[in-house]
Order: sequence, then structure tokens, then C-alpha cells
Amino acid sequence: MAQKILFIICFFLLIACREETKKEINDEDVNWSQHIAPILFKNCTPCHRPGESGPFSLLSYANAVKKASLIKFVTQTKYMPPWPADVSYSHFIGEKVLSKDEIQLIKTWVEKGLQRGDSLKEPKAPEFYIGSYFGKPDLVIKPQQAVAIKGNGADVFLIMKYPYQIEKDTIIDFVEFVPNQRKIIHHVNGHLISYDPNREFNYATGATMHRDTRVKLNDVYGDMHIPYTDKKQPEFPTLTPNVVYYLPGFIPPAYPKEVGGYRFKKDGAFLLNNIHYGPSNVDLLDSSYINVFYRKAPIERRVTETQLGTFGVSKIEPEFIIPPNEVKTFHTQMTLSSAISMLSINPHMHQVGKTFWAFGLKQNRDTVPLIRINKWDFRWQYYYTFKHPVKLEAGTTVHVYGIYDNTNKNPNNPFHPPRTITQGNGVESMKTTEEMFQFIFTYMPYKDGDEKIELERKAIE
Repeated sequence: MAQKILFIICFFLLIACREETKKEINDEDVNWSQHIAPILFKNCTPCHRPGESGPFSLLSYANAVKKASLIKFVTQTKYMPPWPADVSYSHFIGEKVLSKDEIQLIKTWVEKGLQRGDSLKEPKAPEFYIGSYFGKPDLVIKPQQAVAIKGNGADVFLIMKYPYQIEKDTIIDFVEFVPNQRKIIHHVNGHLISYDPNREFNYATGATMHRDTRVKLNDVYGDMHIPYTDKKQPEFPTLTPNVVYYLPGFIPPAYPKEVGGYRFKKDGAFLLNNIHYGPSNVDLLDSSYINVFYRKAPIERRVTETQLGTFGVSKIEPEFIIPPNEVKTFHTQMTLSSAISMLSINPHMHQVGKTFWAFGLKQNRDTVPLIRINKWDFRWQYYYTFKHPVKLEAGTTVHVYGIYDNTNKNPNNPFHPPRTITQGNGVESMKTTEEMFQFIFTYMPYKDGDEKIELERKAIE
């Protein structure tokens, strides 16, 4: 009986506490210093600051007041902050999703007069390094010449070389591509080229860019002075694939010191084997650059990247053709021959993409949720990193489903009236008017205890 009475007392105390919490913030008391600044500083300023993708800064009260109505609208509609992944399905590092209470606080603040509150209690605005999402890089590699983009409304595909020379060999942590013309750079995929100091080469000379046609690439590379010059074999230097990567919204994964890393020779270059500029209606010059971050710790666990679907290791079914006026579902899959620890994933579609879903199916029929995007947004294509490595056992099949909406009801459809859309041929598939269906992921061979590794780093080491 005593236990029952104690339970009832505790229950009503809990209800009372909840009611008290609700009453803590009166609408008239909602202010910038105490309530709004912490929300915006955490979720918005990483992009809404000078030099980043946000079109305006939100680092101060004055900044926020100027855009208050817009902030209210985009948070009420959940257009901002952009986070396409469904947080009810799986979780990743850096999730930017506002709670219902936070959205309501912003609405109340705007409607009740944009009160500032006590400026002495205002949190300090986060400090950022201009020119990088992460901080001051160890090496900045600028292009040898700016890229001239004609305002003729046509896609442009280029191969570009970014040579460098440093004092001695080292190890790099990760590479950050910093776009100069963010609005038109669709994607970048690049490799690291490393030269043997005992061989002869002249990679610092030669052409720095070439139109990407995927035809006679050896001639293109020769024109760019990439091969060794001593006539010995092998003709080409060591190439580490996919070290440089970029998509709209992409932030390179920064793993803890025991995961990833690349050997970085003192003589080398980054070869952007494909950089895609979307259509522009005005003439532009692009001087995008590359930031390199060194790693003090030796390489312990190498990371590998694989992709399913378009240009990948798995077949798309049915054949990847999207007829006009249809909403069509496609599927691709791969069965793992050995256990892996999945680290990061990157879904990729173009403008008629509608939803994306990936999961692992174990041999015992249990499922491992990977990612679900209920409303695809071409403008935000994150490389999502799990909070801890996700173990996928040998025999697990990775399933990926994509739904495409090629109707007039899709406001992002590039064709009106709709027409048949395919993945094109070669670089043609990378045009914004064509389509792709890809699931890219990074992983390492599984080791006991991988599930406990914290993949989020508090600072660059």
C-alpha cells in the first residue's frame, strides 16, 4: 500500500513539474539572448556566415532581425535548416533538425516584437575560419588559372590538375574542395597523384585543364604532363581514387585519428577527373581551391569507398529509363562477402528524384536501417556519417530503392512537357537534365569493438 501511495505522489509531482516547465517561458519573455541565439548559432551559422553557402549571415542579433520574417517562414515550413534524412529512421553526426519547441520559440520571438533580452547574457557568436568549414588548413592549393564559364546555358565538364610541392612526405587527414561559384558547381570527383622521388617527372608544367570527353584520356593526361618522363614502367604515378569530392551541401567526413587518412608525397597533384559546372546564363570566372588537412597520427584503419547503381558495382533494375508522365521505382543491391563497418553514406539522384531508401538485410531477415529520404532535394546532398560505425555481417545484402517523379507535378522536372529521361552515356549522365541512381558508401573491414568507436570529432587533430 505504501508503495502504491509513493507511486501516486511521484506521478503527480512529475505532472506538476512538466506543467511548471511549460509555464517557465511566457510568450512575452522569449528573446534573442536567451532563446533564439543558441538555436541559430548551433543550426544555422555553420552555413550562414561570410564565405559559406548561406546567402546572408546570422552571426548577430542585427543580422537575425533583418531576416526575421524569412527565418520564421523557412523554419515553420521546415525548409530550413536543410536535413533531408529522416531522423525517425537513422541518425548521423551533425543533424540539423529543429524540435517543435524550437520552431515555436522562433515563431513567438518574431510575432512578439523580436526582443533582444539581456545582451550581457547573450552567448558568444561562434568563431569560424573564413575559407574553410573546418578551420585553418595546413595547405591551400589554388588553381593555376581561373575557369571561364560562358553564359550560354550549357553544362560544362572539365578535367583539372592542381599540382603541389611540399618539403617532405606526410599524412593527410582529409581534403576539402572549396567552390568559388557555388550556385553552378554540381559535383567534383578527384584523385590524389603521388610521384616517386627516384623517377623523373614534370607535373608542374603542361595543361591545367581539359574538356572531359572520356575519349583518348591517355592523350589528355600526356598533355597535362601527368606521366613520368623517364620512359620507364610504370608510365603513370600512383593514383589514390576519390580523395577529393564535392556535391551541393557536401562536407567531407573528418574521422577520428584511428580511422582513415592518406599518404601524401612531397611531389604530387590532385587530378579532378571530373568537375561539372551546371548551366549559367551569365559569363563567370571560377577559382575554386583545395584545402588539405594534415594528420599527426599514423594510418591505422584504411577506408575504402564503393558505389552501387550508376557507374557502380551493382545493376539497376528495372533498366534505368524513366518514361514521361510516370512515377517509377528502381532497385539495386549488393551482397557482402565479408563483414564491414560502414562509416559514411552518400545517396545521389538528380532533379526528378523523389525518395531514397537504403537498408541492410541480414541472412536471418533482420534489417539494418541505413537511410531514408522522404523528400529528395537536389540542392542538399550530404555525405552522411554515422555516429558509430554500423556493422554489416558477411552475407548481408544492401538494398537501395529510388523513386523518380517524371510528371508535371514535380516542380523540379527540367522538362515541360515531360520527356523520357535516362542516365545518358558517359559524362552525359552527369548533366542535370539526365538522371543518376547511386548509393556511395565508405567502410573498413570489421573488427571487434568497431561499434563503440566515436566517429564525431570535437576538433581537427
